[in-house]
Amino acid sequence: MKIAALSLAAAVLGSTTAQAEYMNEIKIMDGHKKRSNVVSPLPHTYLQVDDIPENHNWDNVDGKSYLTKQLNQHIPQYCGSCWAHGAVSSLMDRVKIARKGEGHDINLSIQFILNCGAANAGSCHGGYHTGVFELIQEKGFIPFETCQPYLACSSESQDGFCPQIDTSCSAVNTCRTCSGFSDSGGECIELDYFPNVTVAEYGEVGSEGIFSLFEDYEKKSHAIRAEIYARGPVATTINANPLRDYAGGILDDESASSSTNHIVSITGYGKDEETGKDYWIIRNSWGEYWGEMGFARIAAGKNMMGIEDHVAWVTPGTWSESNAMPCSEDGLECGGQKQNHGKNAPNKFYGKQYVDPSVEFLIAKEAKTSLRVKK
Repeated sequence: MKIAALSLAAAVLGSTTAQAEYMNEIKIMDGHKKRSNVVSPLPHTYLQVDDIPENHNWDNVDGKSYLTKQLNQHIPQYCGSCWAHGAVSSLMDRVKIARKGEGHDINLSIQFILNCGAANAGSCHGGYHTGVFELIQEKGFIPFETCQPYLACSSESQDGFCPQIDTSCSAVNTCRTCSGFSDSGGECIELDYFPNVTVAEYGEVGSEGIFSLFEDYEKKSHAIRAEIYARGPVATTINANPLRDYAGGILDDESASSSTNHIVSITGYGKDEETGKDYWIIRNSWGEYWGEMGFARIAAGKNMMGIEDHVAWVTPGTWSESNAMPCSEDGLECGGQKQNHGKNAPNKFYGKQYVDPSVEFLIAKEAKTSLRVKK
């Protein structure tokens, strides 16, 4: 049930002496106050069932992938950051889709979320997808990954090298560069100007509150498909237990609990030709050695493993495309003591503005043309 799915307590989900103990990585932080920020029409309000194809996979649209790189939350040490990986990967994918797959991929800093999201997003001990989107909107940006690579650490982590490093939310832990070895006079400094992505809108698919416990999942599946088809991958909660030893195929286990403990992204959907089963295509954050090269297929339309309970979406606002004034290699032209740390300083990066697909879809419907016209 949804009440169990949103439990804030970390729970051991079953173990043996030869098996690791698994915690519930879903945790809604006390500071996560704004669960949605919706302005544009939602896809299910203007797309009917007949407007949506039976099969759609963002990893293969006419032979081209619109997904960004695969992720692994478990290295260089264990970190329960599935919530950040699922949320940020869906945002990265939507930026790529908005750019029509042109240019090199824009990968974003999940470590920035861990450094700065303790109050409203989460930590290595759990978090929530919409908390990530609220954090990015509150901060005004999420930097590119080259500003702050993934370390699998947050301030409370004791695994691996985490106790020896600083993961506080500071300028140097938002975007930094290092000019050389410290014994040769080099230093690491913060950058005041850096490429980034912003968030325009976010929310969860379907109704909220107690009434959604009794929701028609076939109807909700249409809303989820419409969201994925129109705007791109989404992040969702799921019961990870049946996924741990997943070896391929459509996972359809009627005995599986719908109480959720993990977050993944849904990158597409389809119908199996042999069995006629509808399924979701999920992308996990356990690396490509797991599942079907990092993906899995889950039976759709019946809330299998709780996958349809809490589906979150996000739209980008702007993303950096080019730098008007390149930073120096040592970073001093964009940070350090030479700069005023953003105060009354011009933005040194050019960005592009996101246009919600509802504009294109509604114009196309008005003109009675195909909703997706091949270029």
